[in-house]
Amino acid sequence: MPRRVFEDRAVIHITGDDAESLLQNVITTDLDKLAQGEAQAGALLTPQGKILFDFVISRHGDKGFRLDARKDVAPDLLKRLTLYKLRAKAEISLSDQETVSAYWENDSDASTSDSSRCRDLRFGEAHVFRTYDLGATSSADEADWANRRIEHAVPESGNDFELGDAFPHDVLYDQGGGVGLRKGCYVGQEVVSRMHHRGTARRRLVKVNGDVLLPATGSPLLVGEREIGRLGTVSGTQGLAIVRTDRVADAAANGEAVTAGDATLSLSVPAYASFSLEKEPEA
Repeated sequence: MPRRVFEDRAVIHITGDDAESLLQNVITTDLDKLAQGEAQAGALLTPQGKILFDFVISRHGDKGFRLDARKDVAPDLLKRLTLYKLRAKAEISLSDQETVSAYWENDSDASTSDSSRCRDLRFGEAHVFRTYDLGATSSADEADWANRRIEHAVPESGNDFELGDAFPHDVLYDQGGGVGLRKGCYVGQEVVSRMHHRGTARRRLVKVNGDVLLPATGSPLLVGEREIGRLGTVSGTQGLAIVRTDRVADAAANGEAVTAGDATLSLSVPAYASFSLEKEPEA
């Protein structure tokens, strides 16, 4: 089973009687739908609804949670959560006793038992698991993990979007479970809810295939000289990108090619998503 150890990830623990209510009122993930042994995408938003921090959240013990986040921003996430704590009966701490890793199984391995693992729901039905223990070693490199994320259209900040720049809808949290659209209020919820119910999301994560090798992460996607998006994670001729769906639809309707560097691209909607890249018929 390939395993990738993430030296650039850190774990924040939130424990105590009020840990769940504290998080439920602050982050995007609906914790009522998160079971033991599951890990899900989550975010802490600005009041304007943009992603200030992204992370993977899972339950830990009877009254605790893990947030695994980028190591470079984890101290700031810890401070922000502490600000929201107020009088809640909860302890928030940055762990130095865990190593974040992921491994993925073939169907033939699916019965493997590991009580310390959490199934990563961002990958849908695929057998991808998050683990938090000391001493894990990598048997897969960064390219292996990138290929896995591209295949299942799993975005992460730093590669696919910049913190403070993207709405949850941009990175499909509304489609994959990273946003609880029916839960109560949380930071930034008004903007997210309005965007969802009015159908105003125009930037969306898509899968990209090129006819030649793709240029580097951050390269623009162009229709003629007009930019319609930017590349995120790239591996060979495949990658992820956040694009303006209306401009992609216009290009397709007009028979115009989408390019990045020397590559002519085909764009596709991730399997778990329900939006379209086709032009809507006029009423």
